[in-house]
Amino acid sequence: MESYVAATERLVIGHPFDESTDISSLITEKEAVRVEQWIKEAVSAGARLLTGGERTGATVKPAILAGAGERLRVSCQEVFGPVVVVNRYRTLEEAIERVNDSIYGLQAGIFTRDLERAFRTARRLEVGGVIINDVPTFRVDHMPYGGVKQSGTGREGPKYAIEEMTELKLICWKV
Repeated sequence: MESYVAATERLVIGHPFDESTDISSLITEKEAVRVEQWIKEAVSAGARLLTGGERTGATVKPAILAGAGERLRVSCQEVFGPVVVVNRYRTLEEAIERVNDSIYGLQAGIFTRDLERAFRTARRLEVGGVIINDVPTFRVDHMPYGGVKQSGTGREGPKYAIEEMTELKLICWKV
């Protein structure tokens, strides 16, 4: 966690057209206020704010929350802001159950040296895409990017946009 917090604190907040920018503002100040409120709600309910969460106008500093309850909005709804929740689990089975318990299913990531376990897990996760050994935001246009459940129907990407009524799953891994 120390390394993760340190890396998060090194992210550059700035204008989206500046190539050195990692994090920019949300679409409106109203959305930034909502994200800030969800963070405060989680902290009030016992989550630990490890870094970030401060808001200036429409910009929220990237936040890491630990130990946020599974029924808090930051844990079970789509934040659409620079917030990550880190919760512990004892077994991989428990982690899979937590992911699948969500009404959403956009993307998931798994980090492991055991590719057999990674692919077995990817097949069981109820999400639109699983990225192995990289962050679940990896995306290129020719990939079938999209979600399942209440994370949307259909896929972006030229070929896959026409397959609106399917639930494809993409599995990638970084070698």
